[in-house]
Amino acid sequence: MKIPLRCQISEYDCGPTSLLNALSFLFEREEISPELIRNIMLYSLDCYGRGGTLGKRGTSRMAMMFLSNWLSDAGKTGIMPISSRYLAGDAVYAGDNSPVIDALRRGGAAVVRLNFDGDHYVLLTGEKNGQVYLFDPYYLPDGFADVDVKSDDKHPGEYNRIVPFARFNSETAAPYAFGNTAEREAVIIFNTRTMMTAENTIEYFI
Repeated sequence: MKIPLRCQISEYDCGPTSLLNALSFLFEREEISPELIRNIMLYSLDCYGRGGTLGKRGTSRMAMMFLSNWLSDAGKTGIMPISSRYLAGDAVYAGDNSPVIDALRRGGAAVVRLNFDGDHYVLLTGEKNGQVYLFDPYYLPDGFADVDVKSDDKHPGEYNRIVPFARFNSETAAPYAFGNTAEREAVIIFNTRTMMTAENTIEYFI
């Protein structure tokens, strides 16, 4: 059974929440190993805030890279049918030749770092006609007021925002912009049983 995606419970846990949402989006609840949940929480929230408080600057790029590699190894050892790939820099953009968009078109998901009043992680779950469907774990009771961004509360298991490619590709500090190319990152995740490949689909290549 699939379950609704969830919101972060503090100002800081967007990273682990988005990784856990990726599991909920890609897998049935009964398929998800508690070992993955444990390790996502164990190795995230590793940045120190002002005054030396652990976790009050969220999750680092190093932790995301480590967790991406660990998830990939978990798939190889048979813990779950999962694969993961870490991307950084100019590999992270929205467009027809983008590894991120390619993953969404093949049934995968992507946890990405972008701007939302500072660094923020969200989960990308789909794309259509130059628009990306994403779940932002930061709860806003009245939605998001922006003419280029659509809020949607009718698909709790998939997305709550629809954002155009151009917004993601912006190097400004606009909400949902990937921002400075050198600082971009994404974790692409697949359920290897459901991912579309050359062997199991023709439509993808048409």
